[in-house]
Amino acid sequence: MKINEKGHLVIGEVDAVELAEKYDTPLYVIDENKIRENYRRIYNAFKKRYDKFKILYACKANTNIAIMKILNDEGSGIDAVSPGEIYIALVAGFKPEEILFTGNNVRNDELEFAVESGVMINIDSISQLKRLSKLCNPEEVEISFRINPLVGAGHHEHCITGGEMSKFGIAEKDAVKAYSMAKNLGFKIKGIHCHIGSGILDPSPFLMAVDALTKIAERVSKEVGIEFEFIDIGGGFGIPYKPEEPELNIENLAKKIIEVFKERCDEYNLGNPWLYIEPGRYIVGNAACLLTRVNTIKKSYRKFAGVDAGFNTLIRPAMYGSYHHIIVANKANEEPCEKIDIAGNLCESGDIFARDRELPKLEEGDILAIMDAGAYCFSMSSQYNSRPRPAEVLVKDDKVSIIRERESIIDLLDKQVIPARLLKGGKK
Repeated sequence: MKINEKGHLVIGEVDAVELAEKYDTPLYVIDENKIRENYRRIYNAFKKRYDKFKILYACKANTNIAIMKILNDEGSGIDAVSPGEIYIALVAGFKPEEILFTGNNVRNDELEFAVESGVMINIDSISQLKRLSKLCNPEEVEISFRINPLVGAGHHEHCITGGEMSKFGIAEKDAVKAYSMAKNLGFKIKGIHCHIGSGILDPSPFLMAVDALTKIAERVSKEVGIEFEFIDIGGGFGIPYKPEEPELNIENLAKKIIEVFKERCDEYNLGNPWLYIEPGRYIVGNAACLLTRVNTIKKSYRKFAGVDAGFNTLIRPAMYGSYHHIIVANKANEEPCEKIDIAGNLCESGDIFARDRELPKLEEGDILAIMDAGAYCFSMSSQYNSRPRPAEVLVKDDKVSIIRERESIIDLLDKQVIPARLLKGGKK
């Protein structure tokens, strides 16, 4: 944490309090240098140990087009999970061959959009494969399969994407059947994929996933005659949200993953395939914070600091029970002296950012920085309670750029239409 001579939190080289005063609150502030540092750290850790390595940024974490531009500039590919993400990636300058579309319960028109866009399609079910074969010329479409290798992990049960309870992927026992069907249909089969969960700080589940997926790849290779161009082990690399949590040792993780990957590729005669990973949170999670202003100090049965943001702005604490560290941006060098609940401005009892959080004495007008808000925060925001979404600014050193304008009340009616019959006459 950087603090200036005023005792204010500094983001990049910019005073967070000045940002709040100039651009109003709630305000997402994103540090461009942090994104680039995070990308390069994970890329270099793997690349120096295995040359045929590629990052596909899991853009569901944050699809702001400025962030997409930054990662395109860094050489990343894209893991897209919807036609909208494909579209944003293409507009941001990514080439179709740099995008892997991994949809779930996908409609036919979405498959058609992916085909027309020229991206590779990561098949999630036999149903999807059959429907896709009727919508395109299989010989012109590159595919892979998402396999559920019965390995799952994550920071919350909603974020575990592998195992018996998961809705994602093709069952391990059906892998050979799926690849055989795709080969007979004439598809260009390029790879195999899995994703076990999100927010993982322990290397063990990743190693289990590599071991399981390569073993499945061996069986498919032998029984179907597939030579894999890539093996994609997904993402899920976590970040510490609490100050006392240790960071994921990415050098150690890369070393262990590459060791197992190479050993299994040699053991199973898989050749020298590309290794893909799909980090999202790790790249953008700690690169942003949400600035929100205290507008109410209230003592009822508990002591509350009410702020001008709610779970429509940042839903993770309400949805997952997630911890986000909070810094009083205008008192960043003061010691905690009280426990207080930080409450949002929505008409919902669950609209609480923190309970019994130890902070410096709060006053109305203070600026709070809710940290590590770069992943799954704005991207999960809404207009609930008819509250407009906040602005986003990008900081690079001492330069500040608006990368998303603040919505207004007028924007709440965008795309809404009143039927003509309701415009005729008055109340009856």
